[in-house]
Amino acid sequence: MKESRKLSNFFIPTLKEDPKEAEIPSHKLMVRAGMIRKLASGIYEFLPLGWRVVKKVEDIIRREMNNISGQEIVMSALQPKTLWDKSGRWEKYGPELMRLKDRKDREFCLGPTHEEVITHLVGTNLSSYKDLPLTLYQFQMKFRDEIRPRFGVMRAREFYMKDSYSFDKDIKACEKSYKDHVGAYRKIFSNCGLKYKEVEAATGNIGGQSSHEFMVTAETGEDEIVLCESKDCDGGYSSNVEKADYRRSEIKQNIVKAEELKEIHTPDRRTVGEVAKFLNQPPEKFIKTLIYDSDKGPVVALVRGDHELNENHLKTYADAGELTLAGKDTIKDITGAPVGFAGPVRINKEAVHKIFADKAVKYIKNAVSGANQKDYHLKNINYGRDYKIKKDNFKNLRKVIKGDLCPRCGKELAFKRGIEVGHTFLLGTKYSKSMGAQYTGADGVRKDIIMGCYGIGVTRVVAAAIEQSHDKDGIIWPDSIAPFDINIIQLSDQLSDKTDNICKELFSELSKDYEVLWDDRAESPGVKFKDAQLIGIPVQVVVGRNYLKEGQLEVQFRKSGKKVFIKPKELKETMENEKENEKNN
Repeated sequence: MKESRKLSNFFIPTLKEDPKEAEIPSHKLMVRAGMIRKLASGIYEFLPLGWRVVKKVEDIIRREMNNISGQEIVMSALQPKTLWDKSGRWEKYGPELMRLKDRKDREFCLGPTHEEVITHLVGTNLSSYKDLPLTLYQFQMKFRDEIRPRFGVMRAREFYMKDSYSFDKDIKACEKSYKDHVGAYRKIFSNCGLKYKEVEAATGNIGGQSSHEFMVTAETGEDEIVLCESKDCDGGYSSNVEKADYRRSEIKQNIVKAEELKEIHTPDRRTVGEVAKFLNQPPEKFIKTLIYDSDKGPVVALVRGDHELNENHLKTYADAGELTLAGKDTIKDITGAPVGFAGPVRINKEAVHKIFADKAVKYIKNAVSGANQKDYHLKNINYGRDYKIKKDNFKNLRKVIKGDLCPRCGKELAFKRGIEVGHTFLLGTKYSKSMGAQYTGADGVRKDIIMGCYGIGVTRVVAAAIEQSHDKDGIIWPDSIAPFDINIIQLSDQLSDKTDNICKELFSELSKDYEVLWDDRAESPGVKFKDAQLIGIPVQVVVGRNYLKEGQLEVQFRKSGKKVFIKPKELKETMENEKENEKNN
């Protein structure tokens, strides 16, 4: 028997109105459908209906993880500072890491991720190459102290996640583990009924050698992705905008006379916007001079005033392990001025590891930038005359923009919004080396374990499914993750022994193969129909006046809106036929 329920004793506090703070459909509908309730900023409680959906997603993930030989464990949410000190992330992770102390004044954090804990676990309990390969995974509530939690469970401080970790003896074996996980993720998101894109991504705080994100395409997505939609593109191209490479459209070079370099007094005006307005110059005439600290030394990046620097590209070109915006002391050493007045002319190159410039910067004639002097900017800056940069240090430094071309086929790139639901990282030895996680090889030599890590935001999958599939009346669940398969709606004005009997028979018979919700409440038909559309169960079976008169059930399919009148004995066949039709369409 499947787990079925009567609505009269099922905790599902639906609402007629959208919550005031909700901005996107999934947040509105999850609250209204009685799936979640807010406890504090960015912290939500899952109620029975919502948790059923989470568990459906979890079951799909667990099946595919087990299919690639994953073994399920549970690790502590509370993690000691000592482990994060070993990896070097205690200070680097930032304010999103929720730090706390116990009664003995020992420092801990609430885990946003578990690389340190899993590396410690395996490093202290695995000894030989014979124990490899190994894949461990868990489902757990994580915590990140987001500065601005929003969009319900989409960007919450507390979130439910599947994270898995692979351990291998060499990079070739790790690449196989990575490929296995990517294949499993494709099956997981397809089986959850999601339309998604697999894109190249930056490694971010997790780190590692390479990374991919799985993005559910939706207008409300927080992330922007770029992709080539040309059928002629070899293998296709898709990437998070933070990682995206591109070919440029041809840069038009205007023949303009180089004007005399001028120093302009710009009191208390630091940003491109402020100075552009003051000088009545367009932002594309400006050179933004950005200074970063790295593990190799300070790095300077020049980009056009109307462009945005791609820090991931800069990090790659500078061959830097870490890259952060420089502090005021570093900026003063390099420019001789406070923050906001940096420019490429007369910069202290001796204090800089490397200087890079976006390719567009070379072609700005009579540019404007900081004068490396407080309250002053320079006009009529020209490359070659006023400043010089090595030819090889002109790179694709800016973020991709509309009009850029696919790096593979040269066709124009398209832009879409996406919701990140999964992320894979080929870590290499980033954590095993720093934390001493080694194995003894067949040759008797101790070697660093090669690692990968792989995450799925389980609660994000639920929200993303709603973002991708809803209408003005409510949620339209994919069959595979719907909280119930069938909603029996017994109309309250027709409550009688006859309708009671057929509903009991249907409930008992259908529950052998399906999960059924029986709306047996003493509510009006209007309330019941609205709730049925709101919670979005795929099949609605109405037992009311038509059954009493004609002996027929009214069956409506939530996704297609199709409505049929059939005898009870025809119900199972009708549902299976409709499921097959939806699959083919």
